[in-house]
Amino acid sequence: MERVLVLNGPNLGRLGVREPEIYGAATLEDLRSATTGWGAELSLDVDVRQTDDEAELLSWLHEAVDTRAHVVLNPAAFTHYSYAVRDAAAQVTTAGLLLVEVHLSNPAAREAFRSHSVVGAVATGTVAGFGVDSYRLALQALAARLGGGAPGAA
Repeated sequence: MERVLVLNGPNLGRLGVREPEIYGAATLEDLRSATTGWGAELSLDVDVRQTDDEAELLSWLHEAVDTRAHVVLNPAAFTHYSYAVRDAAAQVTTAGLLLVEVHLSNPAAREAFRSHSVVGAVATGTVAGFGVDSYRLALQALAARLGGGAPGAA
């Protein structure tokens, strides 16, 4: 069973409370439950984490490299400016692991500053705009890639 770290950045611990018209009504616990369930269906061992601390997120990305875990990453606000997160994410993909950037909302349809991702260029792929389902789609893409099938096959 392949291990996947599902890593969430700042303010995602406030899901369900913070701007539900943008991010939806699901809480972080709802996301955790759904994501681990989808992972089990796809034979993926999913570990869901959230932090508001950039250093902790970097440590988790380093852990992914060291333990050979694939990553689903919602860098949240770090998406737009954190070269430290970008460089740690690059280490994941350079190590031959998969990293899917995910967003609940569609950053390109929001404020102009959100349209640029420093992480996207080093990610295997990006899924955005489908709410919590963005995570399901990311896990399906990972499972398909790991199984050698086409990304839409999962």
